[in-house]
Amino acid sequence: MQPNLHFNNMSEEFTDLHIEFSPDNLLLLNLAIAFIMFGVALGIKRTEFVEIKNNPKSVFYGILSQFALLPLFTFLLILVVQPLPELALGMMLVAASPGGNVSNFFSQQSGGNVALSVSLTAIATVASVFMTPFNFEFYGSLYLDKEHIQKITIEFWPMFKTVFTILIVPLLAGLAVMTKFPKLTEKIIKPIRIISFLMLLIFMIVAFSKNIDVFSAYYKYIIVLVLLHNGLSFLVGYLTGKIARLPIKDIRTLTIETGIQNSGLSLVIIFTLFDGNGGMALLAAWWGIWHIIAGSGMAYIFKRGNDALEIANEIK
Repeated sequence: MQPNLHFNNMSEEFTDLHIEFSPDNLLLLNLAIAFIMFGVALGIKRTEFVEIKNNPKSVFYGILSQFALLPLFTFLLILVVQPLPELALGMMLVAASPGGNVSNFFSQQSGGNVALSVSLTAIATVASVFMTPFNFEFYGSLYLDKEHIQKITIEFWPMFKTVFTILIVPLLAGLAVMTKFPKLTEKIIKPIRIISFLMLLIFMIVAFSKNIDVFSAYYKYIIVLVLLHNGLSFLVGYLTGKIARLPIKDIRTLTIETGIQNSGLSLVIIFTLFDGNGGMALLAAWWGIWHIIAGSGMAYIFKRGNDALEIANEIK
């Protein structure tokens, strides 16, 4: 069974909202996400998993920031700004999703702990099979009850199946290839990472451009919400690392990991399980574009911090 969304006493803003997204588009997005996770798995080495053993504190706080603090503070932000229900659910779903694989790239560019970033991406991907459905169902039900809107029915197992198929299966396949064909992996890993990043970026831009009229009509709801939510995500990761007194490289990685979410997975869930709910899809699509822009900016800021530190050390 698919989840049913019923909103009573709701603004009519999104009643007739239609997002152009065909079954072929959904298949392509599924394949793109699966290919990306395959590429992530190729870069996961056993030595990097030692990071979990040698640096358990940073790993613990990274997962805490990703799956406990971000969903909680997203819910609090929603209570403050009071967005329309579909937009609120879109925010919750993005917050409940694991970190995006592009976070590894931004972590490297920012001078962060890349091994920690890869470890957190791998752990978050596996954990998302359970945590994404749980967090979305928990906070979604809390918000809708509070707003006196008929409670939604969110089926855990269909969402579990979707996340498992798209993330875990290609992740295991990538690990198998990496283990059995290490020399081949070394040759193809960089091209695959570049191709996978471009695939998702191009897909997001093309899908967004096909719905530019819809975005133009509803941008006043979307832009500010995504800006606030993404800014909050980076802040949650940064403050978590600071309060935990982690090394500066680990703080940068936690900031990036928490601020870069797998919005592609969110879109797959929305179009697979929620019939392409317009408000949710529009918010997740813009998130997918914006967090790449914001991630680039954050990496640049951190990199400038690295340069300034090196200059200060040379002066000393």
